[in-house]
Amino acid sequence: MKKIFIFMMMTALYFSCAKQTKTVEQEEFNYNVEQFADLGILRYQVSNWDSLSLNQKQLVYCLTEAALHGRDILFDQNNRYNLAIRRTLEAIYANYNGDKTTQDYQEFVVYTKRVWFSNGIHHHYGEEKFTPGFSPGFFQQAVKTLPESLVPIRAGQSVDSFLAEITPVMFDTNLYAKKVNQDSRLDVILTSANNYYGENVTQKEVEAFYNAMKNPNDLTPVPFGLNSRLVKKDGKLTEEVYKVGGLYSSALEKVVYWLEEAEKYAENDQQKKVIELLVDFYKTGDLKKYDKYSIEWVHDTHSLVDFVNGFTESYGDALGLKASWESMVNFKDLQSTALTQKLGENAQWFEDHSPVSPQFKKKSVKGITFKTITAAILGGDCYPATPIGINLPNSNWIRKEFGSKSVTITNITEAYDKAAAGNGFLEEFVCCAHEKELMEKYGAQTDNLHTDLHECLGHASGQLLSGIDQDALKVYGSTIEEARADLFGLYYIPDAKMLEMGFLDNAEAYKAEYYKYMMNGLLTQLSRIELGKDIEEAHMRNRALIAHWVLEHGQKDNVVELSKKDGKTYVIINDYDKMRTLIGELLAEIQRIKSEGDFNGAKNLVEQYAVKVDVELHKEILERYGKLHIAPYKGFVNPVYEVVKDAKGNITDIKISYIEGYAEQMLRYAKDYSDLPTYND
Repeated sequence: MKKIFIFMMMTALYFSCAKQTKTVEQEEFNYNVEQFADLGILRYQVSNWDSLSLNQKQLVYCLTEAALHGRDILFDQNNRYNLAIRRTLEAIYANYNGDKTTQDYQEFVVYTKRVWFSNGIHHHYGEEKFTPGFSPGFFQQAVKTLPESLVPIRAGQSVDSFLAEITPVMFDTNLYAKKVNQDSRLDVILTSANNYYGENVTQKEVEAFYNAMKNPNDLTPVPFGLNSRLVKKDGKLTEEVYKVGGLYSSALEKVVYWLEEAEKYAENDQQKKVIELLVDFYKTGDLKKYDKYSIEWVHDTHSLVDFVNGFTESYGDALGLKASWESMVNFKDLQSTALTQKLGENAQWFEDHSPVSPQFKKKSVKGITFKTITAAILGGDCYPATPIGINLPNSNWIRKEFGSKSVTITNITEAYDKAAAGNGFLEEFVCCAHEKELMEKYGAQTDNLHTDLHECLGHASGQLLSGIDQDALKVYGSTIEEARADLFGLYYIPDAKMLEMGFLDNAEAYKAEYYKYMMNGLLTQLSRIELGKDIEEAHMRNRALIAHWVLEHGQKDNVVELSKKDGKTYVIINDYDKMRTLIGELLAEIQRIKSEGDFNGAKNLVEQYAVKVDVELHKEILERYGKLHIAPYKGFVNPVYEVVKDAKGNITDIKISYIEGYAEQMLRYAKDYSDLPTYND
């Protein structure tokens, strides 16, 4: 499965860049909510909500309910104990009567908030398990003071037995250590803590099971394994399919109910057809129906309101087969879309002028649509941490035959930008006055443009050679795919076409993105990694791969260098033109690897450039970054929607508010959207 959903909570979004005219409403809106551990909680504003018709507001409302009712699914997918741990923590949080000034209790609050944020006990980005700062004794005593009805014990289990089972899961650093293990030297299935596979299922068994399903002559293959857990029953592998009547049924029944309600308010017949097909897929679990839904979703280009809902992205599975549940409801930003849709209209030009080998290019680029959107709700694997851009569907043959939809989420990027104003990041990490000036003036603009190029054109570019399995790169597939899309955007952002199309008004503006990218890939993204750890997450590996490859291959001509000044390391770019040439060369090689399914080529690039970290440099970055008191990861609380009715019970409006706090929202969601049993073994 192609990795299209891009999580670019980027360094460039740590500072406020482009000067914009602010309305009174924008000035008064408070984007920052709170900060704890390495996490910052923000708000996003649903701009132009009242420009929607009542029918459209009702459609959005129903879709948001469908988005929120899938929440428990993701927790369970991330680890089999996540729901038990979350519900225990929530019971303590809501009912604790002890001394709340103690360090144990304060650490308990932080841990609970981290579990909410990460949808489980593993870091949402770094994948490693984070352990509590409070003692096992505090936890066990707090549980024992709860009414037994609030402790999520199994049938026939005592509280003491529950604690004996759950305490090591939380506190033992060696148990369920990584949610996703991408170390190719190990069995990445046995050593991953996610819940996509049953106990004692091995990587070789998984690969053999799904390879047996594939027909190399099938030109329209379904994404085998996407919506199921693979387990052993009586020694035989079998799939537990996510569907109504199957695994996760009680949550999916609620999702289906609200989708069917949304269908009543569909804007047109095409959108109605999309919803019907998605409901049919949830009821049957049939992946052929999922592909039909995906095709019709691509064809729904005239609706103002749109949504993603389902088992979509496979970053949580080391082999890229199983998909996490996610949702986002949105509507089109008409003003911004008018400009950015030019990218889709010119897709063939970009494909034709790409520096990759002709045999790897699409002869005819079909069906690319692009729009900028306003997010109305975030759910599942899009919440609280969310992407700023999306390109779907993932199926290679659907993208080739029918095209894809790409979006940039403008109110999310605006929230990042506004919340980060004046935080000192540029002053600390940019040593060159010219680059600093460019980044202050054009940083937000070029960052958004790179995201647009990445999503709309990068993921949609190129083609696999005939007979190549789209899963051939296995554990390296996610990194290679994200690097391919990033390189495509980086290659074109300096092009004169950007000025001609009106995306930039200064021929040097692209340098802001080039400098930011190299600075992030070589230096500042290290702030997200614990000292002594390797780079694990696919997007971080992608950026490290590109930056280190360019640094090494540009040494002869001194294209890019790392320079020390007053004991601090900085990026210096000496030749931007040659840097673009190097980016083109790497893009050509990575497209070759992708098109040919060259596993060893992918492995060599990733392992050489994308994984290991210089310990002394890492120490320096952590120290410098720590002094800024900036949370390296950001996430959001959702707005609250309220149905307004008249005296006769008729809906007259859907009101939106932003007053709900982080813990308040999480506890409400736990009360209103906990649809799964605690244990889904």
